[in-house]
Amino acid sequence: MGKVDSPFDEEEYNAFVEGLEVSIINKSDLERTLRFDSEFYSEENLVIQDILNKHKTAKISDLTYVSDGNHMSISDRFAEKGIPYYRGQDIHNFFIEQSNPICIDEEAYNLPTMKRSHLKKGDVLLSIVGTIGGVSLVSKEEPATCNCKLAILRPNHIDGFYLSVFLQSKFGQNQIKKFTRGAVQKGLILEDMDQIFVPVLSIDFQNEIHSLLDLAYKKLERSKKIYKHSEDVILDIIGLNSSELNKDSLNIKNLKESFLESGRLDAEYYQPKYDDYLQLIYNYSNGYKPLYEVCNIKDKNFKLVDKKQYNYIELSDIGKSGEVKSCTTDFGSELPTRARRKVSTNDVIISSIEGSLESCALISSEYDNALCSTGFYVINSEIINAETLLVLFKSELMQNILKQNCSGTILTSISKNEFINIPVPIIDEKTQEKIQSKITESFQLRTESEELLEAAKQAVELAIEQGETAATDFINNNYGDKF
Repeated sequence: MGKVDSPFDEEEYNAFVEGLEVSIINKSDLERTLRFDSEFYSEENLVIQDILNKHKTAKISDLTYVSDGNHMSISDRFAEKGIPYYRGQDIHNFFIEQSNPICIDEEAYNLPTMKRSHLKKGDVLLSIVGTIGGVSLVSKEEPATCNCKLAILRPNHIDGFYLSVFLQSKFGQNQIKKFTRGAVQKGLILEDMDQIFVPVLSIDFQNEIHSLLDLAYKKLERSKKIYKHSEDVILDIIGLNSSELNKDSLNIKNLKESFLESGRLDAEYYQPKYDDYLQLIYNYSNGYKPLYEVCNIKDKNFKLVDKKQYNYIELSDIGKSGEVKSCTTDFGSELPTRARRKVSTNDVIISSIEGSLESCALISSEYDNALCSTGFYVINSEIINAETLLVLFKSELMQNILKQNCSGTILTSISKNEFINIPVPIIDEKTQEKIQSKITESFQLRTESEELLEAAKQAVELAIEQGETAATDFINNNYGDKF
């Protein structure tokens, strides 16, 4: 006898598929490269697509000129100062100038092969390899360039500020994630920019978003100026701003003054400028002490619990003005072995790695009890307040003292013994109070700027979901008095 097939049991079938996400797509609806992987047609993706289809939309490739950054090897031209060369790891801030990029010299910048990647004010940078989906706006008309891990979107039929916010919104990020390809190294290819759609909202609404971002930018610039003023206050009282440093590269010292005193034979250590920086500290009217007498050093290793979540701060999370701009949140079992230092509110963290010494930050209450990398020294003090410590260690004066004391071959850094013995000027209390007030104001302006950026993103999402009137009401009700 032949095998008898069982009749279709609809009840059994429904029980089987219950809880599964199933999408039915016609072949004619497949995208350009005929992808049919299930994730591409997930319910979330289809919902986003349905909402966008209710608007007049246009392809990114029709709204912008699409290119990417430099493809040629140029690492031998990297320098600490010069023309910014942005890479994927620099896309952490809405305004790209707030990052800490590596630089290249002017000659490298002007190479014929580099001209295609020269940036202009208003360009939108999109991370397309590695950490995909990061978005930053070029806000200044000054020389800068980037590598090929960044797409350069040069708006010609849309406001660049609005486009940047849209790409950061859930509607932009969903499409970016949707079209990311690859197995080992994932990426978003430039050819797929013709498949990412942007709602073409009214010019008036785009201008409202632009105005919000203008205000955020002004607050950020004001924050930077206040911070710079605080640094100048310290350098003025120590005398650096009125001193002319020795720029000679030659310094003659006998054995007693050099190796027998410092144990160092490298010429860099004995540059005359370092003597000048040290002399300013030694001559400071309010005195100085070695760091171990001024600060508490928190270098005890913290033991992580595998199944507990922690906030983890690493070098790339530190902003230019001494703020922690982001962190990684993960379980102890997933964090790197260098996640071993526990920080508290008003601690100051200082990078020990040459090339990243400027990565210093004040720990705010938001990051209380977070962990940071062992690549930082964690300090606090009862003698010098946290804000003054931050400004002091980010200043030209202390940055050079730190750099002088770095040593090593593979990874050049400042050792604990060298760090705790560097001289620290004891800033007078009146000046400390002034700096504390200014840094508090600077950080508050930065927070307000970030709130405006978040509000712009919320407004764009609201306009797409509920209409421009609802989004405009949201802006006017919450931020109308700030314009």
